[in-house]
Amino acid sequence: MRTKNRRRQKFPKVKLIKRQEMWTLTAPGWAIAIAVVAFLIFLSITHVHSYLAVTSRIKSAEILVVEGWLPDYAIEEALLEFKNGSYRQIITTGGTLGKGTYLTGYNNFAEVTAATFNKLGLEAEKVVAVPTPYVVKDRSYASAAEFYRWLSNSNLKVESINLFSLDVHTRRSWLIFKNILNPDIQVGVIAAKTQDYDPNKWWGSSQGVRTVLDETIAYIYARFLSWKN
Repeated sequence: MRTKNRRRQKFPKVKLIKRQEMWTLTAPGWAIAIAVVAFLIFLSITHVHSYLAVTSRIKSAEILVVEGWLPDYAIEEALLEFKNGSYRQIITTGGTLGKGTYLTGYNNFAEVTAATFNKLGLEAEKVVAVPTPYVVKDRSYASAAEFYRWLSNSNLKVESINLFSLDVHTRRSWLIFKNILNPDIQVGVIAAKTQDYDPNKWWGSSQGVRTVLDETIAYIYARFLSWKN
């Protein structure tokens, strides 16, 4: 018997669980934490639109760059901006049309928007279309890069421009244009107001929710991962 007991004592006991103390929030602590999170969510919802749909124009800008994919009502706003400013010229950007080239005679958004400005009464010599080559992705980057190439090869001596975009897409476009043009050229920005939903209550419509969430994700990606998109 003693021999058997001695043999058993040779095997150590293995503990699979143990008891330990853990810090956790009290009921008042949980209440405060939930209140803080709710406040931050509310703050984000009420301010994200104004953050993305930014307007920070340069008053002395010489060129107004208009993204060609904008709807007609935004182009009318851009024309008013041009007339009220000290601009010398409008430059339209934009890539290949996915549909309508056989009917309209235009191959890209830059040409369509330039023609729209002419139709609205702006002199032809004050508008220049700078089409973007066909790309599968990084369309905003491609438009900004093509504009910079065109400007570098032109006789224009430009110190500052204003970029005209639409709603919550504006801050992302501004980021891309600044990264390409700065420090040689200062870049201001103007956001046209959307008519697709109420910007002050964007969460009240499916269109507003989709647009704001999509652009929020796209801006975060461009800001922290890759701005060439």
